[in-house]
Amino acid sequence: MIEWRRWAVPLGWLALLLAATLGMGQLDGLFRWIEADSRQVIYARADFLTLLGRHLLVVSVAAVLAILVGVGAAIAATRAWGRDFLPLVSQLASIGQTFPPVAVLALAVPVLGFGTLPIIVALFLYGLLPIVRNTLAGLEGIDPGVMEAARGMGMSGGQILHQVELPLAAPVILAGIRTSVTINIATAAIGATVGASNLGDPIISGIVNGNTAYVVQGALMIGLLAISVDSLFSRLPLTGSR
Repeated sequence: MIEWRRWAVPLGWLALLLAATLGMGQLDGLFRWIEADSRQVIYARADFLTLLGRHLLVVSVAAVLAILVGVGAAIAATRAWGRDFLPLVSQLASIGQTFPPVAVLALAVPVLGFGTLPIIVALFLYGLLPIVRNTLAGLEGIDPGVMEAARGMGMSGGQILHQVELPLAAPVILAGIRTSVTINIATAAIGATVGASNLGDPIISGIVNGNTAYVVQGALMIGLLAISVDSLFSRLPLTGSR
C-alpha cells in the first residue's frame, strides 16, 4: 500500500498524458470555443501518439549523451590527474547553455542538415550544464574523512569511485539529470522549426497559421510530459522524496 501511494502522483500524471494523447480528437468542442473562426481546431497532420514518441526519442538520446559526457567529464576533472582541467570543464559546460538553442540549430543545420540530428546536438549542449555542475558538487562535497577511511581500508581508486564516491554523490547527480531532462522536454519543441517532427509541430503550425487551438494542444502535451517525467524522477529512491 505504501509503495502504491508513493507512485500514485506520477501514475496520475501519466494517465492524464495518455488520456490527452489518445483523446485529443474528442475535445473538438472545447478547442472550437478557443478558436471559433477556424475550420479545423484539432491538429491532424500527425497523431499525437506518434509526436509524443518522437519527442521522447529525441530527448532521451540527448539525455543519454549528456549524462555520459557530463558525468564522465566531471569524474575526470575531480581525479588527481585531471584537476587542472576542472575550471575548463565548468566553463565549457556553461558555454553550452549560454548559446540559445535556436542559435545552435542555425549553426548546425548547414552542417548536419534538417531533421532530428541538429536538435539532438542543441539539446545535448543545453543539457550538459546541470549534469556537470551537480556531478562536480556531489563528488567534491563528500566528507574527506570518508575518503581517507576508504583509502585506509586499502581500496583502489576505481573501487573508491564506484563503491564510495558515486553512491554518495548519486542524489545530487540525479537532481542535475532531472533538471536537464525536464528543461529539454520543453526546449525540444523548437526542433519542429528544422524538420524534427515532435510535439512542437502543433505549436509551430499554430503560430504560422494563427491557430491558437493548435498552440494550446502542443503546449498542453509538452507540459503534461514534463510534469510526468519530473514527477517520476521525484519518486526515485535516490532523490530522497516520499
